[in-house]
Amino acid sequence: MSERRSRVWAGIDAGKVHHWAAVVDATGATLWSKKIENDESAILTALGEILELADEVRWAVDISGTSSALLLALLAAHGQQAVYVPGRTVNRMAGAYRGEAKTDARDAYVIAETARQRRDFAAIDVPAQLAADLALLTVHRFDLVADRVRMINRLRDVLTGVFPALERAFDYSAHKGALVLLTGYQTPAAIRRRGRARITAWLANRSVRGADAVAATALEAAQAQQAALPGEDVAGQIVADLAAQILALDERLKRIDKQISETFRSHPQAQIIESLPGMGPILGAEFVVAAGDLAAHADAGHLASAAGLVPVPRDSGRRTGNLHRPKRYSRRLRRVFYMSAQTSIIREGPNRDFYLKKRGEGCKHVQAVIALARRRASVLWALLRDNRVFTPVLPATQAA
Repeated sequence: MSERRSRVWAGIDAGKVHHWAAVVDATGATLWSKKIENDESAILTALGEILELADEVRWAVDISGTSSALLLALLAAHGQQAVYVPGRTVNRMAGAYRGEAKTDARDAYVIAETARQRRDFAAIDVPAQLAADLALLTVHRFDLVADRVRMINRLRDVLTGVFPALERAFDYSAHKGALVLLTGYQTPAAIRRRGRARITAWLANRSVRGADAVAATALEAAQAQQAALPGEDVAGQIVADLAAQILALDERLKRIDKQISETFRSHPQAQIIESLPGMGPILGAEFVVAAGDLAAHADAGHLASAAGLVPVPRDSGRRTGNLHRPKRYSRRLRRVFYMSAQTSIIREGPNRDFYLKKRGEGCKHVQAVIALARRRASVLWALLRDNRVFTPVLPATQAA
């Protein structure tokens, strides 16, 4: 233990409350293994002890999210860089070692051993302030959108139980006027009693567009149901509360969308990313977060592979050309390219032409969109590399 090594490998099984770190040497022998509280002073103490063991320490962690944020930041502050060992890899590598026990200490040892034997793991970079801000904002927006979908589904379910005709009358996910109506009127009797003229005035006072059409549709639904169902008064209160929450959530989403747009457009290459058809500030922000540093992708193929847009061969013997969908890729990055590709085919242009070409070749909609997304990954990578905006016309080729 007192002999200083030239190189050791430190594996860290990260957690919310504490981490477990294990250090192995070139022979795989354990030199150090301890529990570390997820606290700055405890991490710094362990960091000092591990750095005393060797001239070079190679770090590996199994979580690169919020649980290990403080740990990774302190490592970066001391000039140390960690690699990311996926949990699936750790799980499979654990079977190569003796015993069936599952402990934090064993997981940390497996992580260190895996990092010692493999050199192809991706390095974890502590994001810059802009990327960190966008990561927090986009994740928060995703949670708010999920909450909105859940509330709308709950509203439709409750409304179906007491007033199915009104539930069918509007698309509540996209109709603000219908939600405003539900904050005041939720039962057939209440709508009939109020009448079309007074409901129209009530909606107009709340700045609802097409107030007369909304009132007419609601009154038509109320006329179609004369029966009063059990529990409709309590259900009406729940519907009104849900509608008010959805409207408030819409306002929060507007504010956070504005904040994301302002933050994203301070990125030095934001104009280039937004110039690609279908890539707005929200998807652009998600791209910056999911793709990270462009230097990490050697070429456009690496970027497309990280997004899961490149098929993986599974050949064996005489079976060749057996291509399958990859399993290990960034779901978030794939979503950015897929959603932007699907948006870009709405308008006329090279993206829509390519999509229609693939459909003409016999591809289904999803297949054609994925093919377009793969092509757009190459285009975006080239634009960012050359630091120029997208143009529908190919740039003139200049002689070398």
